[in-house]
Amino acid sequence: MPLDQSELKPVRPPVTGYRVILPDDWARIPLRHGTQDAVRQILDEAFSRIPPGAPRDKVGAYKREWERMLRAAIIRAQHSDALDLYMPFRSRRDVNLGASVIVSETLLPRRRGSDAGEPTDVAVGLLSRDGAEGADLSSGELDGALAVRREHVVRADPGRGAELASRRVEYVASVPDAPRRWFVAAFSTVGGGRPDDELADALVDWFDAVMTTFRWRRE
Repeated sequence: MPLDQSELKPVRPPVTGYRVILPDDWARIPLRHGTQDAVRQILDEAFSRIPPGAPRDKVGAYKREWERMLRAAIIRAQHSDALDLYMPFRSRRDVNLGASVIVSETLLPRRRGSDAGEPTDVAVGLLSRDGAEGADLSSGELDGALAVRREHVVRADPGRGAELASRRVEYVASVPDAPRRWFVAAFSTVGGGRPDDELADALVDWFDAVMTTFRWRRE
C-alpha cells in the first residue's frame, strides 16, 4: 500500500548551533577554536582608540591591564568548558558595563531505560548544581524548546577574581530532538557597583530582551 505523502512529517536537520542578536559593541570570543585571533582583534580595536601623544608609561600600563583582564575572563570561561564568551569591548564612549555572557552546552549522562525525569525538573536540577540560594526560577520557551530561567546574586569572591558581588541570569534550554543536550546562556553584571542598583536592573532587562532573539541554527 503506497504511503500518503500528506501524512509524512518533514525531517528537520539537527541543531548545530545557535544565533542571538547582540549590539555591535559586544564582541564574541569563541572558546574552542579561533580564540587567539579574536583576542588580538579585540585588543587591536581597543588600543587603536588611545589618543595620539598619550604618555608611554600610562599607555603601557593600560594595555597590560586590558590584556590581563581579557585573558583572565577567557580562562575562567574555559574552565567551565564554555563555547563562547561575549563582552562589551567596542564601546566608543569608554563606558565599562562590567557585564558578560557565557554560552555553554551540558551533556547529560546516559541512563538505563527511558526514565530521565521531566524536562523541567532536569533543567532545574542543572541550575541547582552550584547550590545558589534565593534564586528566582521561571519556565518558558526558547525558539520552541523548553527553557528555565534563573536569576540570583553571587557574592564577591576576591580569591577567584570576583571583587564585587554580581547579578546573574541563566537560561537553560533543552536542545530540540536531542534529549541529552542542554543549552546554557549565563549573563553576569556587577551593575554600577551593586548587583541591585538601577544599572544592574536595566542590564538584566536588556539581557532578557536579547534572549527573545535566540534561534537554533540547523545545517
